[in-house]
Amino acid sequence: MVVLHIIARLNLGGTAKYLITLSNGLDKVGIKSLIATGYVQTGEIEDPGVKKLNPLRIKNFGRKISLINDLKAAREIRKVIIKVSPDIIHTHTFKAGLLVRAQRNRIEEGLGKKVKFVHTFHGHLFDDPEFKGFKALLIKSVEKRLSKNSEQLITVGENVKNDLDSKGIYGNDKTTSIPPAVAPLKLQNKKSALRKYGVKDKNRVRVIWLARVTGVKNPQRVIEIAKQLPEIDFYIAGGGDLLERIKKEAPINLKVLGWQDAKSVLPIADIFLSTSENEGMPIALIEAQLAAITVVATDVGSVPEVVLHNKTGIICSKSNDDLIVAIKKLAQSKTLRVRFGKTGRAHALKSFSEKNLISAHKKLYLKLK
Repeated sequence: MVVLHIIARLNLGGTAKYLITLSNGLDKVGIKSLIATGYVQTGEIEDPGVKKLNPLRIKNFGRKISLINDLKAAREIRKVIIKVSPDIIHTHTFKAGLLVRAQRNRIEEGLGKKVKFVHTFHGHLFDDPEFKGFKALLIKSVEKRLSKNSEQLITVGENVKNDLDSKGIYGNDKTTSIPPAVAPLKLQNKKSALRKYGVKDKNRVRVIWLARVTGVKNPQRVIEIAKQLPEIDFYIAGGGDLLERIKKEAPINLKVLGWQDAKSVLPIADIFLSTSENEGMPIALIEAQLAAITVVATDVGSVPEVVLHNKTGIICSKSNDDLIVAIKKLAQSKTLRVRFGKTGRAHALKSFSEKNLISAHKKLYLKLK
């Protein structure tokens, strides 16, 4: 069986890690897995693991919406599919799902055979601030139509699955949720990490924010929170279109580090902070818990499936006041941070294994064959 995964780009982040782990794992269990992808855009970094995959490159494919380039990409995608002649076409995220499923009939005509179509929602699209009002209605209409061209829809989290079901978005088979596989990172020694990031007062509580520095992750909220908590040190690690703006507006107790390897920055954290407006099931939060770091996060997407409220961290509304209260509560109690950290690591080890990720996909593909 040959499965061709198609995604617009594999920028450094949870979706790329999910797909790279999945593709490598499928090869080990006898399913030939190929990836077709475009290129990252300005301000992004491609996941280093992509080099080992040797993906099929689609020149005009990327996240940015461009009618001309997208039409070219659709044609290039069709050529790649016909060349590979897969048994299953598995698209990931909105752009790939649109450009592929919208031309299902032409693809099958070119192949001269019927193939199965699978699509994975890696985020919680309808919570994305970029898609509000008319855009949200348009996206909902498009996804409902595209879902009819899908044998199977997959979500990375039960909450996202339930939201899609409530909006009438489902394929021919019942939508299924498959959590990501995340392995514990080999963390840098804490002393050397503290030295690397110039930590002088080791007694001050340190809060780490690690994500793309872009609107949907709402790094602006970190600035506002840091200003209200001058006794705590904050660090933003990541790159993106808002990076320079955040650097200019950061208060004295907030360091903006740019792109950093999670293995080097997590060891300095007492608390991990997520301020996202929209998430699927964020791998950064799972990695933090695997490192026994307690988490404060906004209640979006499937975040509550990763962070168990008042057990492994604190889930908050999208209110700065709520986030500040949660951070202060944890900052004032090392005992609570340690307890949440230990519970979080145990939860993450149990719930997000590579074995579960691979076996769930293999079972799904064999069912569709």
